[in-house]
Amino acid sequence: MKESIKKNKKYIIIGIIIIILLLIGIAFAYLTTTLHGDKEYLVRAGTLDLVLDEGNELTLEKQIPLEDSEGLKLDGFNFSLVNNGKIDTDYTIYLDDMELSEGESRIPDSSIRYSLTRNDETFMTRNMTTMGSNPNRRVDFGTISPDETINYTLRIWIDYDATTEEASGKVFKGKLRIVGSQSVGEEASTVLLDNIPKENQYDDGTDTFITGEDPDNYIWYSGKLWRAVSVDNEEKTVKLVTQWNISTISYNASGNTAFEGSYIEEWLNDTTVDGFLGNLRDYENFIVTDANWDATLDDRELGNITRPNGTTTVTNSVGLLNMYEYQSSNNGGEDGYLNNGLIWWTLTPYSISNVCYVSYGGNFGIGNPTYVIGVRPSIKLKSSVLIVDGDGTIDNPYRLNGDNDTNLSGIKLSTRYSGEYIRFGNDENNLYRIVSHENGSGTKIVSAEPLKSSGTFITSAFGDNVLFSSANTIGTFLNGAYLTNYIDSRYREMIENSTTWYLGTVGSGTSYKLAKYTNEDMKKYTTSTEAKVGLLRLGELMTGQFDRYENNTNYWTLTPYSNSNIRRVSNNGNVDYDILTFANGVHPSINLIQNVIITSGTGTKEDPFEISLEN
Repeated sequence: MKESIKKNKKYIIIGIIIIILLLIGIAFAYLTTTLHGDKEYLVRAGTLDLVLDEGNELTLEKQIPLEDSEGLKLDGFNFSLVNNGKIDTDYTIYLDDMELSEGESRIPDSSIRYSLTRNDETFMTRNMTTMGSNPNRRVDFGTISPDETINYTLRIWIDYDATTEEASGKVFKGKLRIVGSQSVGEEASTVLLDNIPKENQYDDGTDTFITGEDPDNYIWYSGKLWRAVSVDNEEKTVKLVTQWNISTISYNASGNTAFEGSYIEEWLNDTTVDGFLGNLRDYENFIVTDANWDATLDDRELGNITRPNGTTTVTNSVGLLNMYEYQSSNNGGEDGYLNNGLIWWTLTPYSISNVCYVSYGGNFGIGNPTYVIGVRPSIKLKSSVLIVDGDGTIDNPYRLNGDNDTNLSGIKLSTRYSGEYIRFGNDENNLYRIVSHENGSGTKIVSAEPLKSSGTFITSAFGDNVLFSSANTIGTFLNGAYLTNYIDSRYREMIENSTTWYLGTVGSGTSYKLAKYTNEDMKKYTTSTEAKVGLLRLGELMTGQFDRYENNTNYWTLTPYSNSNIRRVSNNGNVDYDILTFANGVHPSINLIQNVIITSGTGTKEDPFEISLEN
């Protein structure tokens, strides 16, 4: 067992972290570039100055590991960004490795915490691995307006949970690098409305909705395919919703149909590894974090719903679509682009005891908030977000500035985002998706669809006990035949030998958090087991169906419903339960070790990451 630094309280001498801010003056000549169609983007000359606060070096010397609360008290390293030009300028701040001296060993990023303050607002406190890996370790990015100054403070400290093996006597040296460029692209709202035919637009005076059965309004962001639903006529923000269900959870406890304080609101806006927002890429730079979501009760049905009057609104980063927005996508019809062939919650209460949902046929439904139904998160893109590539089709969705990475060869998979696709496994079962980085250093993945054999979904009984293990029926298959027959040795060596799988029971109307924790305070883990291969639990990212029900099958989760039943995701996207001896589909999940790197690909379904082990 590795010895914990914090337990023996030995001082660790970490070499001085040298942060050199490169002072860059950037001037751009006129140029034009074509994004799509006949749209042209003119880039005019501008300048960007970087100002260093001299005498305020960022130093980690003779430090012991710190809790975040103590790390946030450090003086930090101050620097400023000033735009002395006449037009907006995009910028990205990187933290690059510096060469170590002879005999020095580098402290791993996983043992370092950091905090970034921008204009006196601390908006990031995370593990350094979330920046990415050298040379693409990104501190922040954004757009700076003419005559604007942005002041930063960067604090770095040793993780309180770092071990002697990971950090003792090791060194981290880095320098800041700032890359500036004039904006290439156009505001998302403009591109969308300019390229959607007028007959596929509906303006209700407040928002302009995109309508029709399959308009070209696909957007790829943070590992997920989204649909652009509407543009705010005044603010020019763009409302998005995921194309597919991302997870499945109860809306709330019985008799409580309010969105505010509900299980689903908590999950959508949870900034930890267990929630949606915490796994969304650089969300502070992309989305409106104080968006208003209209959750007003409405007992009318499709075709008769008018715009909600704002009686009940909730301010949040992430929400759901309400029934009016769903109706407006196709004039109340059931065959519009928002019908994804699965069942999913909306934001709209129908009564004090039921909430509206959209059924797998696209029609209107109501259900008790205790039902476990698919979740399609919705966000509002900031008006400043630019589209820089794509044509809005499903095969070539729009790509956003800051989320259009290229040349990722050599980058660690552990720096990538939930939902991105990777090539893993054999033959017809060779496509997987990133779930999260739950264990901190590696990457949890799950098969993109249940396992098949010669085009047919295979099924398995769960076992003779509701607690999953490597020795029960499905556990034996996953940790035996699956490893032998469905993946080859090249992939097997990338898998963590042992992963913790949480086995908490989630009964009717109880919180999704109980699948992992003993209570909703999330202070203590529930019952668990160790195994190389497992399944996803209820409420976990990527637990929802990924495609229309005609192309999928019911499949098991890890989560018990009772002493005799296990939760399963059904083929229409909701969750019910089944007895242990029934046969359901198998969605294997595994953790990949931290030194898995990307060799090619962009992480989309059409161009998944190819991976290998780092030399």
